[in-house]
Amino acid sequence: MSIPRTAHREAGPKVANFFVITVSTSRYNAKVNGQPYTDESGDLAESILKSNGHRVVGRDLIKDDLVMIRSLVDSLLLRDDVDVIFLTGGTGLAKSDVTIEAVRPLFEKELEGFGELFRYVSYSKIGTGAMMSRATAGVARGKLIVALPGSPDAVKTGLELLLQELPHILYIIRS
Repeated sequence: MSIPRTAHREAGPKVANFFVITVSTSRYNAKVNGQPYTDESGDLAESILKSNGHRVVGRDLIKDDLVMIRSLVDSLLLRDDVDVIFLTGGTGLAKSDVTIEAVRPLFEKELEGFGELFRYVSYSKIGTGAMMSRATAGVARGKLIVALPGSPDAVKTGLELLLQELPHILYIIRS
């Protein structure tokens, strides 16, 4: 007999540990060169997560570099204090946008429905431009990896969707 979805939600953790990664070459270069920069999307993600009772156990700002992204995510998959690796940026169609190419090979399972639902909700907000989003999520080593576009609205939309099912997702991937 299968357990109802609501039971999984109830059995799943109410608090998760997130590591937030902003992927942006321009912001990374400013940071490295000691120049002022902003990380509005990373700041917003941290604020939303904390206001929903979750913990942000770390943050990083890295450039659009496949090896750098994959290396950081791979190292986070080994940490016991990280449940969700949350990336914002580098998911578009530009040649430099390589976040998806960096994380997708790490997935043991991909949550295709997350990207589909994200694009569906985005369509109601921005129209047909939503088709250019390559937002995705997947599971690796018992952790959830989420990759969203770098705009604050994408972060807000993605987290609104994700946080509704997070206890359920974490319950399933830990079972």
